[in-house]
Amino acid sequence: MSLDGLFVDPARVAPVVAALATKLRRHTVAAVCGPLTGGAFLAQALAVDLGVEFYHTAPRAVSSDTGFFKATYSLPSAVRQRVRGQRAAVVDDVISAGSSVRASVASLTAAGGSAVVIGSLLVLGDRAVAHFADSGIPIEALEHREFVLWKPSDCPLCRAGSPLEDPRVTECSLADSVPGQLGRGA
Repeated sequence: MSLDGLFVDPARVAPVVAALATKLRRHTVAAVCGPLTGGAFLAQALAVDLGVEFYHTAPRAVSSDTGFFKATYSLPSAVRQRVRGQRAAVVDDVISAGSSVRASVASLTAAGGSAVVIGSLLVLGDRAVAHFADSGIPIEALEHREFVLWKPSDCPLCRAGSPLEDPRVTECSLADSVPGQLGRGA
């Protein structure tokens, strides 16, 4: 599922942004933060809709250690002071394992802010939902879908040596892939 073109036409995605903003509004946030490699455009659009500040986190180089939740993201130094004491929504366009959102929450918290809600257009599976429920942070999403996420050692495709992507398949849009709210011309 390619999301690269989702925010190319802001007017077309505006109803979806407004629907998520409605869900986030009840959490009384002062800012919206999103990882630069996914949720930053959504975070910025939500911040405009909610009338709050916008922050983003950027990926940092990490060791060659592989596995889940190894992502490291950081706030730009110019905004770290602004984050202190802020109640923020941390958002991503699609969340599965939640690595970039977890890393963004960690960066926000380290700078003195607090993540009071996680937002997403689509949540795949329950791994991130369980993690944030254990942390006491609710997730607001427009859609939830089942999603099986394997460790590489448990993945049947990996064991069979099959490619994880079929290069012959063309990109699909989120609007074509997600029923309900997202499938209505967003």
